[in-house]
Amino acid sequence: MSDPASSEESLESLQRDIAAAMAEIGRMHMPFGKFGPLSHPPHGVPLYDLPVEYLLWFKQKGFPKGRLGKLLELVCQIKVDGAESVFEPFRRAAGGRHPLKQKRRTNWTARD
Repeated sequence: MSDPASSEESLESLQRDIAAAMAEIGRMHMPFGKFGPLSHPPHGVPLYDLPVEYLLWFKQKGFPKGRLGKLLELVCQIKVDGAESVFEPFRRAAGGRHPLKQKRRTNWTARD
């Protein structure tokens, strides 16, 4: 039989780890690629606003190494599981979803 105090400590440790990962996801932006700072200045797209298709591509090809890869994998799993609502507090704090499409030009002028 397992020690109840040990189980409680494990649960608290897991909760702290999840809270820390979610806080990182809330702060981190995609640092490279299609949704990085070059295409979406100044910081890139927040990890929680990356399209699930992009995350699934990483899942198929391999997530980046290190902490970024672990966070992308977690975001992917959350989105695939349909639990994306956990990201709503981040979106509200940021003023809504990050736009993924470039704004289309609406004014055209004819050249002489």
